[in-house]
Amino acid sequence: MTLKRLLSERRAAILEKWRDRVFGCYPPETAGFLRREADHFSNPVAYRLTEGLKGIYAALVGESSAEQVSAHLDEVLRIWAVQDFTPSQALAFVFFLKPILREELAGELKADAALTAELLDLESRLDGVALLGFDVYMQRREKLSELKVSEMKARISGLLRRVGVDPATL
Repeated sequence: MTLKRLLSERRAAILEKWRDRVFGCYPPETAGFLRREADHFSNPVAYRLTEGLKGIYAALVGESSAEQVSAHLDEVLRIWAVQDFTPSQALAFVFFLKPILREELAGELKADAALTAELLDLESRLDGVALLGFDVYMQRREKLSELKVSEMKARISGLLRRVGVDPATL
């Protein structure tokens, strides 16, 4: 049996464990809410995180294009960029998948050395996903910084106009 087939067959269990581990990054009361409420209107954060994880998993298993990984990473990382997660906190979720895969496939890995080699290749691709994720996260943080600077400039201009100073003259 190939790794791709095993990963496809065990998709639901692996994704559930991965999602639970990701939700565990939040305080207990928030994690409980994220796990309980699945509606994308009532709980858009859990919905976006879950959809992003599904998309990344599909790309890793080869069911979607590698180019789509960036979009799925963005889906997850845009949330954490706004929530002020550090880069290491924001990207840890990628590495959470490694032990989940090893645990889920332990029996097959012991019985088939070829699967172990395939898993090592997949783990290398996960490392690449994390590196790509770092770029995506930093782009999101830069965009937030630009928005904050623009907002501050607008506020200062408004204050200056109220006191009778033309901001263009400064």
